[in-house]
Amino acid sequence: MTATENSELDTGARSPGLSYQDLLDADTHPVHEVLRLESPKYLGSEDVPIERYTSREWHRREVDQMWSKVWQFACREEHIPEAGDYIIYEIAELSFLVVRQDDGSIKSYPNACLHRGRQLKEYDGHCSEIRCPFHGFAWKLDGNLQDVPAAWDFPHVDQRPDDFTLPECSVDTWAGFVFINPDPDASPLAEQLGDLIEHFEVWNLEDRYVEGHVSRIIEANWKIAQEAFCEAYHVNATHPQILTYLGDVNSQVDVFENCSRVITPGGTPSPLLGDVDLTETDLARAMLDVRVDHESPVSIQEGHTARATLSQMTRERWRPIVGDAVDQMSDSEMMDSLDYTAFPNFHPWGAFNRIVYRFRPNGDDHRSAIMECFLLSPFKGERPPPAEEIKLGVDDPWTDAPVLGMLGKVFQQDVFNMAKVQKGLETTRKPGATFSNYQESKIRWLHTLLGEWVNDDVPVSVGTGAKARQS
Repeated sequence: MTATENSELDTGARSPGLSYQDLLDADTHPVHEVLRLESPKYLGSEDVPIERYTSREWHRREVDQMWSKVWQFACREEHIPEAGDYIIYEIAELSFLVVRQDDGSIKSYPNACLHRGRQLKEYDGHCSEIRCPFHGFAWKLDGNLQDVPAAWDFPHVDQRPDDFTLPECSVDTWAGFVFINPDPDASPLAEQLGDLIEHFEVWNLEDRYVEGHVSRIIEANWKIAQEAFCEAYHVNATHPQILTYLGDVNSQVDVFENCSRVITPGGTPSPLLGDVDLTETDLARAMLDVRVDHESPVSIQEGHTARATLSQMTRERWRPIVGDAVDQMSDSEMMDSLDYTAFPNFHPWGAFNRIVYRFRPNGDDHRSAIMECFLLSPFKGERPPPAEEIKLGVDDPWTDAPVLGMLGKVFQQDVFNMAKVQKGLETTRKPGATFSNYQESKIRWLHTLLGEWVNDDVPVSVGTGAKARQS
């Protein structure tokens, strides 16, 4: 479907200049059908209420009605490879154990002792049993009660075995990712991921390893942090140094039933630069971040483009690891940002981009978030162990994580805005945030689904976080 064929979408919505599909037409390699799909969607032009970012009450509704009932990415399977391996996954003030079982399956339980409620585990690790550090109540890995110290004093526990079996969350896996849903009666994960599953059949994320994992505390609501990575419209003001080689406003935005994506082409200048005269060598130098007083390490041959030349360099970079499979991949898969999102907060990128984002509330504080970037890389031979998480504090720059490379500089520019957006929304007299119809339609899609999960008429819980502040 093209924009002009979609009667719901304003036909004047696309930026002048080369479209993403035009660039695919000039690709030097065959293009997968999944990149030829177009699904623009008009989701209205109404503002989104700022209470979704600033209201303590709205945050509590999200916890009660969404985070407690939605599928969410908890870890990779390689984080818990052996029986007894476990990780702690937390969302808002909720804490869950994700545990590898003796038969290789995975179970998840609320991280709370059924005796007095003490948190069962505080750190990721390995165990042969799940024993509470407070009084010693213990459970087998499968959640069945194993030991009650001084059991003679608890005959009533024996009489209520169902009440003292660790309650289970729903667990499922896709492409090496482990998802949990606190609701034991949740609908299948495949229903929530939707088209994402079919699209990623061309990019095998299961045969990857976590080469990098970096998290940072953000002084803003989790949606503010997430939305900064849901559109390329901000590049002009936030990342002006990459306008030379990034087709920001010519990004293709697609909204499918259960997932969305923004495809931003690389190796092509931003239309916002107008008639600036850029050679292919200029594009290559900019993409490689070559200083003005240094010679370019790449020479663009006559009749060739920087986009095609650097795409081939990327193929050769990955060839020793993945072999001739790189010859089946288009220039787009080598060069472009293929940013997918599955509701509510899971952002895997297609092809060899390696990026996976996750955004969460920081505990029970609706004005603070955790942003995470995982780098999933192909490997040859035995899978390397997953990288340890690098945890950055609220004042630590992303560049303190060398594994991110140039991404660290870009993230630092993004973070510069986030706390100021939160402060501005707390201050403004305007009741809503305004989004474009096309370029920011992924954000509109996220808020549309959020509104389907969160009901304003349902009473809210109080929450337990020490950081919680009334709006």
